[in-house]
Amino acid sequence: MEVVMNMSAVVGELVENGVPAAFEQFGELLDAQWVARALEETGTASIRRRKLPANLVVWLVIAMALFRDRSILEVVAHLRLVMPGDARVANRGKVVASSVAEARQRVGPSPIRSIFGDTGRSWANPAAAAARWQGLALYAMDGSTLRIPDNDENEEAFGRPATGRGKSGYPQVRLMTLMAVRSHLLLAAEMGPCRGKRTGELSLAQELWTQIPNSSLLMVDRGLLSYAAFWKLRQSGDERHWLIRGKRNLRWKLVQELPDGSALIELSLSKESRKSDPSLPQTMAARVIRYEFEGSAGPQTLLTSLLNSDRFPADELVRLYHERWEIENGYDELKTHMLERQEAIRSRTPEGVKQEIWGILLAYNLVRMRMCEAAEQAGVEPTRISFTHSLRLIRVFCTVLAWTTAPANLPKRLMDLDMSIPLLLLPERRSERRYPRHVKIKMSNYKRNPGRTSKPPDS
Repeated sequence: MEVVMNMSAVVGELVENGVPAAFEQFGELLDAQWVARALEETGTASIRRRKLPANLVVWLVIAMALFRDRSILEVVAHLRLVMPGDARVANRGKVVASSVAEARQRVGPSPIRSIFGDTGRSWANPAAAAARWQGLALYAMDGSTLRIPDNDENEEAFGRPATGRGKSGYPQVRLMTLMAVRSHLLLAAEMGPCRGKRTGELSLAQELWTQIPNSSLLMVDRGLLSYAAFWKLRQSGDERHWLIRGKRNLRWKLVQELPDGSALIELSLSKESRKSDPSLPQTMAARVIRYEFEGSAGPQTLLTSLLNSDRFPADELVRLYHERWEIENGYDELKTHMLERQEAIRSRTPEGVKQEIWGILLAYNLVRMRMCEAAEQAGVEPTRISFTHSLRLIRVFCTVLAWTTAPANLPKRLMDLDMSIPLLLLPERRSERRYPRHVKIKMSNYKRNPGRTSKPPDS
C-alpha cells in the first residue's frame, strides 16, 4: 500500500531532494522552489509515494530533450530517475513503459511551461540588461515549426501546413519565441496549430508583446510587420522600441531628411486595424534607413521607432539589425544540434507534444545558462561559447560522470566541468563575411508517400 503524504511534506521533499545526481550541474540553476510551486499550482504534485513522482517527471522531460538518441525508458533507467525502493523487493526501483506514460500524463504540460517561464524571467532579462546597446536591452522575436508524429489525433489538434503538392507529410506545431539576442536565452514562447484562423506568426506574437521589458529594442523580420502592435508596444511602456526590415512595397510620407542619410517619416495605420481597435491613431512617426551591401539583392530598408539620429546613428542600426540573426542561430542550435534533426519529436498525443516542446525549451535555457556562466568565467561574450561542445560535455556529465561518481565527489566533478571551458571557446566572428542566398536542397520530384500500402492487384 502506498503511503499517503500531505502537501507540505511533498513540497519540502522537492526542495530538499528535487535534483537527481545526473542533473547536479543544473541543481543551482533550476530553483527547486520553481518546480515545487509549478506542480502545486497546477495540482500535479505527487501526494502519494510513487516510483516516478512528479518532480522526477520534470527532470525526465528535460532529459528527453537532451538525449534524443535514447528511448524514454532508457533515459529513466540510465539516469536513475526513479525513487529508491526497498532492495529486498524485486523490481522495486524499476518502471515499465505504461508507468512512464501515465506519470507524464499526470503532470501534463502546464508545470513544464511554468518552470520554463521562471527561467526566462529570471535569466533572460538580466542577461539582456547586462549587454545593452545605447542603454537598451536587445531582444529578437521569430517563429519556426516542429514536426510531430503523423496520427489523426495530432493532425486534428495541430493540422498540416499547406504545400504546393497537397498535404504535408507530418502535422506541425507553430512556435514563436522571444530571445535575449546576446545570450540566446529565451524569455518567453508560445505555440499553436499551423493551420486555421488566427494561427499564423502574427497571432502567436500577440501573446509575447506584453512580456518585452522597458528600455529595450525588439528586432523582428518583415513577416511580423504590424503597425498596430508597434504602436501598442511604444505606448504601453517606457522606451520600448522596435526595429524591422521593411517590405519592398511600403508607402510612407516623408517628414524630414536627417544628416546621417536616414529620414523621419509618417506611417498610416489601416482602416481595418483602427476599426478593430478605436484607440489606434491614424498615423504614427517612424524613421527609415536605406542601405545596400555587396551581395544583397538591391537596396534594403529598415524601419524603427528610434527617431534620434544623434543617439542612434543609422550605420550602427544597420550593423545592429544583423544581430537579429542570433535567433535564427538559436533555432539551429535547438533543432539541428539538440534535437539532432530527427524527423519528428517523439510524443504521440497533443498534450504530450506540448509537454515535450516546453521541456525542449526549458532544457535549451538550462544549457544556455551554463554557457553564460562559462562565458563570464572566461571573460568573453556568450556567443563565443560553442553550443555543440557544451551540449556534448553536459551529456557526458549526465550519463557517465554523475552516474559513476559518489555523491561526496560530485562537487569535484562539477569543478572539472568548469575547467573544460577553454575547450568551448570559439574564434571571434568575422563580421565582414557575406553569403548570398542559394537553394541548398532541391525539393523532390516524386509524389508524397501517403504512408499506406496499396492492395495487391487481383491475380
